[in-house]
Amino acid sequence: MIVLMFSIIYGCLAPLPNLAGYNLRSPDASYILPDTLREVSGVICIGPSTVACIQDENGIIFIYDIEKNQIIKQYIFNMDGDYEGIAKVNTSLFILRSDGTIFEIEHYEEADFNVNTYITDILADNNEGLCYDAHNNRLLIACKSKIGKGSEFKDKRAVYGFDLITRKLSSQPVYEFDVQVIKHFAITNKIDVPVKEKKKGKPHEPVLKFRTSAIGIHPVTDQLYLISASDHMMFVFDRDGRIEQIEKLNPVMFNKAEGIAFFENGDLLITNEGQSKLPTLLRFNYKRL
Repeated sequence: MIVLMFSIIYGCLAPLPNLAGYNLRSPDASYILPDTLREVSGVICIGPSTVACIQDENGIIFIYDIEKNQIIKQYIFNMDGDYEGIAKVNTSLFILRSDGTIFEIEHYEEADFNVNTYITDILADNNEGLCYDAHNNRLLIACKSKIGKGSEFKDKRAVYGFDLITRKLSSQPVYEFDVQVIKHFAITNKIDVPVKEKKKGKPHEPVLKFRTSAIGIHPVTDQLYLISASDHMMFVFDRDGRIEQIEKLNPVMFNKAEGIAFFENGDLLITNEGQSKLPTLLRFNYKRL
């Protein structure tokens, strides 16, 4: 019934270009999440049909069974706060608070799990993206806000690395994206993005905030996937940080995309906060090209 309802709603939407391997126009499965997860802000796959979620108000990890469409476990790890990202490394879950603090829940499935807290001193005031970079044994922290004041930081967006051996933040961003380069990519590839009107005779400029709300690494292609909820767009980069694709996200389906995760086979999950609507989890099956 839930899937049918989503099909009826989304079936009326205008066609959109497809991301390589996915049809983001039509989810293969759609779930309305429990109201407890109305502010869902991060998701990670932990089993064939289970995910771990956080929401940006409570220091609680919610284990959600997709097949049963219900929360099956909860783990309290800290007091209430603004929690934005979650990653899994072996038997530990890592949680990102918006101020850059990382909480490690060791052996989270055990009754006496241990919680370690790391103050990263990251330069950005607001940080929302977190994922595990297995190739480099680190976590990636995507800054939503700028990492400094002044014109030199206006168009810069940063991703830092948190080394899992030293438990220290990289002194410099491991990825630094230039919004102007991304805008140029959108123009060159004729991507339909909002534009800002300029004075007569001057070209229109794409309107892109590129404020990361979620980050993930594709398990098959090894590409970086970043979502900017405020733009309703997904950005795909290679491992050297070069932009490869921009995908529009229909705001009716993706009203506020705050979480991204992949199953090992490449199937994609995106969660949306409820706001004035219902919180959702959308699954897009990966089709190898």
